[in-house]
Amino acid sequence: MLLNDVLKEFLFEIKIRNYTERTQKGYKNNNALFHNWLNNEYGIVELEEITHIHIKQYITYLQQKGRKPTYINGILKNIRSFFEYCVGEGYVSKNPCKQVKWVKEKKVVIDTFTDKEIIEMFNYYKGNDFMSIRNKCIIAMLVDTGIRNFELCTLNKMDVGETTIKILGKGNKERYVYISPMLKKHLIKYERVKEQYFKEHNLKHSNYFLSYRAKPLTVEGVERVVKKCGENVRGDIRVSPHTIRHYFAQAQLRNGLDVYSLSRLLGHENISITKRYLQGLQDENVVEMSVKTSPLMNL
Repeated sequence: MLLNDVLKEFLFEIKIRNYTERTQKGYKNNNALFHNWLNNEYGIVELEEITHIHIKQYITYLQQKGRKPTYINGILKNIRSFFEYCVGEGYVSKNPCKQVKWVKEKKVVIDTFTDKEIIEMFNYYKGNDFMSIRNKCIIAMLVDTGIRNFELCTLNKMDVGETTIKILGKGNKERYVYISPMLKKHLIKYERVKEQYFKEHNLKHSNYFLSYRAKPLTVEGVERVVKKCGENVRGDIRVSPHTIRHYFAQAQLRNGLDVYSLSRLLGHENISITKRYLQGLQDENVVEMSVKTSPLMNL
Protein backbone atom coordinates (compact mmCIF):
# COMPACT_ATOMS: atom_id res chain seq x y z
CA MET A 1 0.00 0.00 0.00
CA LEU A 2 1.11 3.53 -0.74
CA LEU A 3 2.35 5.38 2.33
CA ASN A 4 0.42 8.52 1.37
CA ASP A 5 -2.85 6.59 1.30
CA VAL A 6 -2.27 4.91 4.66
CA LEU A 7 -1.19 8.19 6.25
CA LYS A 8 -4.47 9.80 5.17
CA GLU A 9 -6.37 6.93 6.82
CA PHE A 10 -4.33 7.24 9.99
CA LEU A 11 -4.86 11.00 10.22
CA PHE A 12 -8.61 10.51 9.77
CA GLU A 13 -8.54 7.90 12.54
CA ILE A 14 -6.90 10.23 15.09
CA LYS A 15 -9.27 12.99 14.03
CA ILE A 16 -12.36 10.94 14.86
CA ARG A 17 -10.69 10.00 18.14
CA ASN A 18 -10.94 13.73 18.84
CA TYR A 19 -7.22 14.38 19.29
CA THR A 20 -6.38 18.08 19.60
CA GLU A 21 -5.49 19.96 16.42
CA ARG A 22 -1.97 20.48 17.75
CA THR A 23 -1.51 16.72 18.30
CA GLN A 24 -2.94 15.92 14.86
CA LYS A 25 -0.53 18.38 13.28
CA GLY A 26 2.42 16.73 15.05
CA TYR A 27 1.44 13.24 13.86
CA LYS A 28 0.94 14.51 10.32
CA ASN A 29 4.19 16.47 10.03
CA ASN A 30 6.47 13.94 11.75
CA ASN A 31 5.22 10.96 9.75
CA ALA A 32 5.21 12.93 6.48
CA LEU A 33 8.83 14.02 7.03
CA PHE A 34 9.84 10.40 7.66
CA HIS A 35 8.03 9.24 4.51
CA ASN A 36 9.67 11.97 2.42
CA TRP A 37 13.07 10.95 3.75
CA LEU A 38 12.38 7.32 2.82
CA ASN A 39 11.45 8.36 -0.70
CA ASN A 40 14.48 10.62 -1.14
CA GLU A 41 17.01 8.19 0.32
CA TYR A 42 15.68 4.81 -0.84
CA GLY A 43 12.83 5.49 -3.24
CA ILE A 44 10.44 3.81 -0.78
CA VAL A 45 6.77 4.71 -1.23
CA GLU A 46 5.14 1.43 -0.15
CA LEU A 47 4.29 0.60 3.47
CA GLU A 48 5.46 -3.01 3.22
CA GLU A 49 9.01 -2.00 2.25
CA ILE A 50 9.81 -0.29 5.56
CA THR A 51 11.89 -2.21 8.12
CA HIS A 52 13.28 -1.37 11.54
CA ILE A 53 16.65 -0.71 9.86
CA HIS A 54 15.17 2.24 7.96
CA ILE A 55 13.77 3.71 11.18
CA LYS A 56 17.14 3.34 12.93
CA GLN A 57 18.85 5.04 10.00
CA TYR A 58 16.35 7.89 10.17
CA ILE A 59 17.14 8.34 13.87
CA THR A 60 20.86 8.44 13.01
CA TYR A 61 20.09 11.07 10.37
CA LEU A 62 18.28 13.21 12.93
CA GLN A 63 21.12 12.83 15.42
CA GLN A 64 23.63 13.96 12.79
CA LYS A 65 21.47 17.04 12.25
CA GLY A 66 21.91 17.83 15.94
CA ARG A 67 18.36 17.09 17.04
CA LYS A 68 17.87 16.59 20.78
CA PRO A 69 16.95 13.15 22.17
CA THR A 70 13.58 14.45 23.42
CA TYR A 71 12.76 15.74 19.92
CA ILE A 72 13.79 12.43 18.30
CA ASN A 73 11.78 10.37 20.80
CA GLY A 74 8.75 12.53 20.07
CA ILE A 75 9.06 11.70 16.36
CA LEU A 76 9.63 8.02 17.10
CA LYS A 77 6.48 8.03 19.22
CA ASN A 78 4.47 9.39 16.27
CA ILE A 79 5.94 6.86 13.84
CA ARG A 80 5.25 4.06 16.32
CA SER A 81 1.59 5.12 16.59
CA PHE A 82 1.30 5.14 12.79
CA PHE A 83 2.54 1.54 12.60
CA GLU A 84 0.31 0.45 15.49
CA TYR A 85 -2.61 1.65 13.38
CA CYS A 86 -1.28 -0.30 10.40
CA VAL A 87 -0.99 -3.48 12.47
CA GLY A 88 -4.50 -2.98 13.81
CA GLU A 89 -5.86 -2.64 10.29
CA GLY A 90 -3.97 -5.75 9.14
CA TYR A 91 -1.79 -3.86 6.64
CA VAL A 92 1.42 -5.20 8.25
CA SER A 93 1.97 -8.13 10.60
CA LYS A 94 4.18 -6.36 13.16
CA ASN A 95 5.31 -2.91 14.23
CA PRO A 96 8.96 -2.39 13.16
CA CYS A 97 9.35 0.34 15.79
CA LYS A 98 9.33 -2.31 18.51
CA GLN A 99 12.82 -3.28 17.38
CA VAL A 100 13.99 0.31 17.75
CA LYS A 101 15.11 1.54 21.18
CA TRP A 102 14.30 4.99 22.49
CA VAL A 103 17.15 7.47 22.38
CA LYS A 104 18.63 7.91 25.85
CA GLU A 105 17.69 11.28 27.28
CA LYS A 106 19.69 13.25 29.81
CA LYS A 107 18.11 13.59 33.22
CA VAL A 108 17.04 17.20 33.26
CA VAL A 109 16.67 18.92 36.60
CA ILE A 110 13.54 21.00 36.24
CA ASP A 111 14.01 24.55 37.49
CA THR A 112 10.98 26.74 37.90
CA PHE A 113 9.68 29.97 39.40
CA THR A 114 10.25 30.91 43.03
CA ASP A 115 7.33 31.79 45.31
CA LYS A 116 8.36 35.45 45.11
CA GLU A 117 8.30 35.41 41.31
CA ILE A 118 4.86 33.80 41.26
CA ILE A 119 3.54 36.46 43.66
CA GLU A 120 4.95 39.22 41.43
CA MET A 121 3.40 37.63 38.32
CA PHE A 122 0.09 37.19 40.09
CA ASN A 123 0.02 40.82 41.25
CA TYR A 124 0.95 42.22 37.83
CA TYR A 125 -2.66 42.48 36.62
CA LYS A 126 -4.29 45.07 38.91
CA GLY A 127 -7.06 46.76 36.94
CA ASN A 128 -10.81 46.28 37.32
CA ASP A 129 -11.44 46.04 33.57
CA PHE A 130 -12.43 42.76 31.89
CA MET A 131 -8.97 41.99 30.46
CA SER A 132 -7.07 42.60 33.70
CA ILE A 133 -9.49 40.51 35.76
CA ARG A 134 -9.54 37.74 33.14
CA ASN A 135 -5.73 37.64 32.94
CA LYS A 136 -5.36 37.55 36.72
CA CYS A 137 -7.88 34.68 36.83
CA ILE A 138 -5.89 32.80 34.17
CA ILE A 139 -2.70 33.09 36.24
CA ALA A 140 -4.61 31.99 39.35
CA MET A 141 -5.97 28.91 37.60
CA LEU A 142 -2.59 27.95 36.12
CA VAL A 143 -0.87 28.29 39.50
CA ASP A 144 -3.56 26.56 41.58
CA THR A 145 -4.51 23.66 39.29
CA GLY A 146 -1.43 22.91 37.14
CA ILE A 147 -3.71 22.84 34.09
CA ARG A 148 -2.05 22.60 30.66
CA ASN A 149 -2.29 25.57 28.30
CA PHE A 150 -4.46 23.80 25.71
CA GLU A 151 -6.67 22.39 28.50
CA LEU A 152 -7.31 25.90 29.77
CA CYS A 153 -8.14 27.15 26.27
CA THR A 154 -10.66 24.35 25.68
CA LEU A 155 -12.21 24.55 29.15
CA ASN A 156 -16.00 24.82 28.88
CA LYS A 157 -18.07 26.95 31.25
CA MET A 158 -20.04 23.81 32.17
CA ASP A 159 -16.78 22.17 33.31
CA VAL A 160 -16.31 24.67 36.13
CA GLY A 161 -18.41 23.56 39.07
CA GLU A 162 -18.80 24.84 42.61
CA THR A 163 -15.88 22.95 44.12
CA THR A 164 -14.20 21.13 41.21
CA ILE A 165 -13.14 21.63 37.61
CA LYS A 166 -13.47 18.86 35.03
CA ILE A 167 -10.48 18.88 32.70
CA LEU A 168 -10.33 17.09 29.35
CA GLY A 169 -6.68 16.20 28.93
CA LYS A 170 -4.49 14.36 26.46
CA GLY A 171 -6.21 11.45 24.74
CA ASN A 172 -9.58 12.83 25.90
CA LYS A 173 -8.93 11.58 29.42
CA GLU A 174 -11.02 13.33 32.05
CA ARG A 175 -9.74 14.34 35.45
CA TYR A 176 -10.94 16.62 38.24
CA VAL A 177 -9.08 19.27 40.22
CA TYR A 178 -10.20 21.02 43.38
CA ILE A 179 -11.16 24.71 43.44
CA SER A 180 -9.50 26.30 46.47
CA PRO A 181 -11.27 29.20 48.25
CA MET A 182 -8.67 31.64 46.88
CA LEU A 183 -9.18 30.45 43.30
CA LYS A 184 -12.96 30.50 43.81
CA LYS A 185 -12.76 34.19 44.71
CA HIS A 186 -11.11 35.01 41.37
CA LEU A 187 -13.50 32.78 39.40
CA ILE A 188 -16.52 34.54 40.91
CA LYS A 189 -15.07 37.95 40.09
CA TYR A 190 -14.20 36.92 36.53
CA GLU A 191 -17.65 35.44 35.89
CA ARG A 192 -19.36 38.62 37.15
CA VAL A 193 -17.24 40.94 34.99
CA LYS A 194 -17.50 38.59 32.01
CA GLU A 195 -21.29 38.63 32.19
CA GLN A 196 -21.34 42.43 32.27
CA TYR A 197 -18.77 42.77 29.49
CA PHE A 198 -20.65 40.49 27.08
CA LYS A 199 -24.23 41.39 28.06
CA GLU A 200 -24.82 42.96 24.62
CA HIS A 201 -23.21 40.02 22.79
CA ASN A 202 -24.84 36.89 21.45
CA LEU A 203 -22.09 34.52 22.55
CA LYS A 204 -21.36 31.78 20.01
CA HIS A 205 -18.76 29.95 22.08
CA SER A 206 -19.17 28.20 25.43
CA ASN A 207 -15.48 28.38 26.38
CA TYR A 208 -14.90 29.49 29.96
CA PHE A 209 -12.18 31.96 29.01
CA LEU A 210 -12.90 34.27 26.10
CA SER A 211 -10.98 36.99 24.25
CA TYR A 212 -12.25 40.55 24.27
CA ARG A 213 -13.85 39.72 20.91
CA ALA A 214 -15.83 36.85 22.49
CA LYS A 215 -13.72 34.17 20.83
CA PRO A 216 -11.97 31.19 22.47
CA LEU A 217 -8.46 31.89 23.69
CA THR A 218 -5.55 30.45 21.72
CA VAL A 219 -2.47 28.75 23.16
CA GLU A 220 -0.39 31.66 21.84
CA GLY A 221 -2.72 34.15 23.51
CA VAL A 222 -2.31 32.54 26.94
CA GLU A 223 1.46 32.42 26.44
CA ARG A 224 1.42 36.19 25.87
CA VAL A 225 -0.59 36.72 29.07
CA VAL A 226 2.02 34.79 31.07
CA LYS A 227 5.01 36.33 29.33
CA LYS A 228 3.77 39.86 29.97
CA CYS A 229 3.44 39.39 33.72
CA GLY A 230 6.78 37.56 33.92
CA GLU A 231 8.96 40.31 32.46
CA ASN A 232 11.05 40.56 35.65
CA VAL A 233 11.67 36.83 36.08
CA ARG A 234 15.27 35.55 35.96
CA GLY A 235 16.69 35.29 32.47
CA ASP A 236 17.52 31.58 32.77
CA ILE A 237 13.88 30.61 33.35
CA ARG A 238 11.47 30.18 30.46
CA VAL A 239 8.39 32.29 31.16
CA SER A 240 5.50 30.13 29.96
CA PRO A 241 2.30 28.40 31.15
CA HIS A 242 4.21 25.11 31.23
CA THR A 243 6.78 26.54 33.66
CA ILE A 244 3.89 27.51 35.94
CA ARG A 245 2.77 23.87 35.67
CA HIS A 246 6.27 22.92 36.86
CA TYR A 247 5.87 25.33 39.78
CA PHE A 248 2.49 23.81 40.69
CA ALA A 249 3.97 20.30 40.72
CA GLN A 250 6.96 21.18 42.88
CA ALA A 251 4.86 23.32 45.23
CA GLN A 252 2.46 20.40 45.75
CA LEU A 253 5.37 18.07 46.53
CA ARG A 254 6.88 20.61 48.97
CA ASN A 255 3.50 20.89 50.65
CA GLY A 256 3.42 17.14 51.25
CA LEU A 257 1.33 15.74 48.38
CA ASP A 258 2.45 12.26 47.34
CA VAL A 259 3.73 11.66 43.82
CA TYR A 260 0.88 9.28 42.93
CA SER A 261 -1.83 11.84 43.75
CA LEU A 262 0.15 14.55 41.96
CA SER A 263 0.37 12.34 38.87
CA ARG A 264 -3.43 12.14 38.77
CA LEU A 265 -3.85 15.89 39.22
CA LEU A 266 -1.42 16.55 36.36
CA GLY A 267 -3.05 14.00 34.06
CA HIS A 268 0.15 12.02 33.51
CA GLU A 269 -0.01 8.55 31.97
CA ASN A 270 2.38 7.16 34.59
CA ILE A 271 4.36 8.38 37.59
CA SER A 272 7.72 8.13 35.78
CA ILE A 273 6.87 11.46 34.14
CA THR A 274 5.81 12.99 37.46
CA LYS A 275 9.01 11.86 39.20
CA ARG A 276 10.99 14.34 37.08
CA TYR A 277 9.62 17.12 39.28
CA LEU A 278 11.18 15.49 42.35
CA GLN A 279 14.63 15.91 40.80
CA GLY A 280 14.19 19.68 40.78
CA LEU A 281 13.62 19.90 44.53
CA GLN A 282 16.51 21.04 46.68
CA ASP A 283 17.77 18.73 49.44
CA GLU A 284 16.40 21.02 52.15
CA ASN A 285 12.93 20.73 50.61
CA VAL A 286 13.12 16.94 50.70
CA VAL A 287 14.22 17.06 54.34
CA GLU A 288 11.27 19.32 55.24
CA MET A 289 8.91 16.92 53.44
CA SER A 290 10.30 13.97 55.41
CA VAL A 291 9.66 15.83 58.70
CA LYS A 292 5.99 16.32 57.76
CA THR A 293 5.64 12.63 56.93
CA SER A 294 7.64 11.26 59.85
CA PRO A 295 6.07 7.92 60.95
CA LEU A 296 6.70 8.63 64.67
CA MET A 297 5.30 12.16 64.48
CA ASN A 298 2.14 10.88 62.83
CA LEU A 299 1.45 7.99 65.22
